[in-house]
Amino acid sequence: MAAMKIVFAGTPDFAREALARLHAAGFVVPLVLTQPDRPAGRGMKPQPSPVKQFALAHGLAVSQPRSLRLDGKYPEDAAAARDALHAAQADVMVVAAYGLILPRWVLALPRLGCLNIHASLLPRWRGAAPIHRAIEAGDAETGVTIMQMDEGLDTGDMLLAERLPIAAHDTTASLHDKLAALGGRLIVEALELAACGGLPATPQPAEGVTYAHKIEKHEAAIDWARPAAQIERRVRAFTPFPGASTRLGDEVIKIWRSQISSELCPFGVPPGQILQVDAAGVHIACGEGALCATELQRAGGKRLAAGDFLRGFALQAGQRLG
Repeated sequence: MAAMKIVFAGTPDFAREALARLHAAGFVVPLVLTQPDRPAGRGMKPQPSPVKQFALAHGLAVSQPRSLRLDGKYPEDAAAARDALHAAQADVMVVAAYGLILPRWVLALPRLGCLNIHASLLPRWRGAAPIHRAIEAGDAETGVTIMQMDEGLDTGDMLLAERLPIAAHDTTASLHDKLAALGGRLIVEALELAACGGLPATPQPAEGVTYAHKIEKHEAAIDWARPAAQIERRVRAFTPFPGASTRLGDEVIKIWRSQISSELCPFGVPPGQILQVDAAGVHIACGEGALCATELQRAGGKRLAAGDFLRGFALQAGQRLG
């Protein structure tokens, strides 16, 4: 049997892991689609995506259209991508965090259609930020779903799925890496099953649909009127982006790690007031309970454990954050 030919579409590290797994498994990848280079770093020079870096390092052809809509803002990009896709003659397109909408003509082009690696247990957390939102919501588990793409927002039939528990200490960064590895393994399994006709499709249930809306920078600001448990989850959900931050006067302080404080919050203490500073960290009153910040950062400074942070920036009981 001839090796299955795959067009791969993806951009960040999550997608790079899947492409690496497919390449290692021996699938033929005649074309890789990824987002155009973006300015990054101190010099803001255009930087290739992690997927592009992998593709170039392994001699894979790369296309970087700004759009795939033939009637859109960049029809010349879409037309060039269309020609490249036709020339690739792929059996299937694998999509992982690509960042562009696939129009109908793309979805219909490969013999086996387009398969998406989605970092949630659909239909929970359709949309842009399933990893962040699962942690923020306090979900006990998440997972990866291999989905047959249609024109809806993550509404296609489910082909393969596997669950993954969310640990109490998981951040978006740590959970991302676990899900990326799982997604890479599952897409290889899915394509091997598809090659022998053993990949049945299951429609998503109508119940339990939630949407993982894109993370916005303004969400970084900590609202101390929220319960401590909710703030602790948001600190983990927003690590590494956009981070969870608060203010002391004009000073912006980011909190990278925290835990529920054992300190009792006396009646009448306003949310955001520092209750105590000790070896464990900075204990802060919340709308319900208290939070202990254990890793902090000043603007322009380094992330530091609370003890090291406090040696260079004095915080004391009675001060109010936010």
